[in-house]
Amino acid sequence: MSDRRTADIVEAFDRTQRELWMRSYLTRIASFDGATVAPAQGAAARGEALAALAGQRHAIMTGPDAVELVEALQRAEAAGLLGEQTTEELRVFSRDQKEAAAIPADEAIAWARLTCEAEAVWHRAKAADDWESFAPYVDDIVETLKRHAGYLDAVRDPYDVWLDQYERGLDSASFDAFCEAVRSTVVPLVGEINERGEQPHAPWLSAAVPTSVQLRLSYDLMALLGLDPEGTALAQTEHPFSDGFAPGDVRIATHIHEHDVMSNVFSMIHESGHALYEQNVNPAFSYSCLGGGTSMGIHESQSRFFENTVGRSRAFMGPLLELLRKHVPDAYGSVSEEELYRAVNIATPSLIRTEADELTYPLHIMIRYEIERLLFAGEASARDIPGLWAQLTKRYLGLAVPDDVHGCLQDVHWSGGSFGYFPTYALGSAYDAQFTFAMRASGVDLGAACATGDLAPVRDWLRERIWSRGRSADAPELIREACGADFDASYYCGYLSEKFRALYGL
Repeated sequence: MSDRRTADIVEAFDRTQRELWMRSYLTRIASFDGATVAPAQGAAARGEALAALAGQRHAIMTGPDAVELVEALQRAEAAGLLGEQTTEELRVFSRDQKEAAAIPADEAIAWARLTCEAEAVWHRAKAADDWESFAPYVDDIVETLKRHAGYLDAVRDPYDVWLDQYERGLDSASFDAFCEAVRSTVVPLVGEINERGEQPHAPWLSAAVPTSVQLRLSYDLMALLGLDPEGTALAQTEHPFSDGFAPGDVRIATHIHEHDVMSNVFSMIHESGHALYEQNVNPAFSYSCLGGGTSMGIHESQSRFFENTVGRSRAFMGPLLELLRKHVPDAYGSVSEEELYRAVNIATPSLIRTEADELTYPLHIMIRYEIERLLFAGEASARDIPGLWAQLTKRYLGLAVPDDVHGCLQDVHWSGGSFGYFPTYALGSAYDAQFTFAMRASGVDLGAACATGDLAPVRDWLRERIWSRGRSADAPELIREACGADFDASYYCGYLSEKFRALYGL
């Protein structure tokens, strides 16, 4: 194959990737709009638009032209004619293509309609505490995912297929082992805190802070963490989230509670971690299949790093308190850094995952994981979920669930078909602990960066080893290269034990 012929094929490959990116971009815009500002009656039309885009993406990705391109590129690669980036693009694209081709086009289109409708129903169901109206969608989504898993891999357990989609290499056995390690650390520690730990008195946490004030605080938090203000948009939603749309376009959606400013503070810090990742992918990967984060677990490692390792650290209380005193002087003017540190690290079981403290958070993930396993094994259906949720919440958190809003309706994820996603939240926290150890071992003074509010050295380390890589490396490889070792949950367990024993004098 000649160099000229190879150049023509690579150029065609680039055009194909841009065509796919454009439809992904439009899909993200429609989905973000639906979760933030779109009227409720617009869901059906939005579903049709999303279905059309899904059909177009599927046709482009799996059509004969794209298949021939991949085959030609593979021949060029074998002849040593491809550059490093094109080789990585080919690896990721061919995998994406194979997985897309496994799903029939009509089912890919129907899936887009189903999840769009399901999310709209979830919003109404949560507002009305009406699980029964949402339950049929859960059953439909689970059955569809089980069928699609069979298309992707007829041999593996269907739930393992979806775990692997969110986190390459993950299966139930490995996550079970992870859960056991975390449980053996967290459950006894929570018990000791309940028996012997003294909780701080912090009435100012519930001070009334108007939405307008919290929004101004949100923009200052984004600036403090290092987000590019010209490339970041902020909106409000029922369930906080963020997304990277395009080069120069990341968006955060937060939920503001007037009497809980800390909910918004840590939601903003968390989502800013996701946004920083998206803003700092290698620009050369723009409009290609290498753009964006490599996995949900790695993405969560970044959001949990900024939320907890930075945002809830003792060293960061100075910069954080400065902003709180600026925007909420009446409530926070006389609060000390030590008082704030103790207050934002209160560890006590609670019902809402997104509001959970750092220590009990993984227990929330285990509740969802166990329910998902039962659904995919055919041992439970949607009608059983409220009861299962109550049982598992009592077992793991020792709490009674008063209603489905505080139970199985609290998270939006299932409406979008995100089964197998929740485990990545817990893994992300554990990845964070190992990345932090490696960061410090490489000479980054994390405490000093947090204390001064100058996080540039931290961002530089993350940009070089994680952010810039985009999808060019899967999570296991990324961890190995950044940390010099494979993933090891002991870093996370050790971090939790050390931090909370010190906080509570245990």
